[in-house]
Amino acid sequence: MIRRLFLLLALLAAPLAGGAVAFAHQQKIAITTVSLNKRTGMIEIAHQVPVHDAEHALVAQGIKTPDIIGSEKSREAFAAYVTRRFLFEVDGAPVTPSYVGSEIDGGSLWVYQEVPAPAGDNALLRFNSQILTDVWARQENRVNIGGGTSPETFIFHADTPVREAVLKR
Repeated sequence: MIRRLFLLLALLAAPLAGGAVAFAHQQKIAITTVSLNKRTGMIEIAHQVPVHDAEHALVAQGIKTPDIIGSEKSREAFAAYVTRRFLFEVDGAPVTPSYVGSEIDGGSLWVYQEVPAPAGDNALLRFNSQILTDVWARQENRVNIGGGTSPETFIFHADTPVREAVLKR
């Protein structure tokens, strides 16, 4: 009798545990850093996305078996996705940053882009990070403007409008 009761409780609790795991998986965060490389005169953009999340984005786009770790083609497909989902303007002009490359570091995929910095002391940046917001409703994207230990951080969700910041030389 006790054995049956225990089995019944375990069966009733199983869907709740699975739901908690599924809910936890939807707590996603991507981090983008935008900084000026004074040596090269380029604005560098580095997107850090969990590999698992990047693969989910590719599946949502119809790629049946993405392999971010083992396939350069999958990494390139995700980099193209990032380019579409990260909107960027410099001094009022929309720009499409050039794709520099990608790499895997631990459980993260890094996608690197760059765009020439304008002449002058400061650049007015307008940006909106919508990476993975089409995949998960609870996606949070952080964009850090500036390098070093004191970047200005902006947080984006699916409904966050375009933001502005000054990138100083």
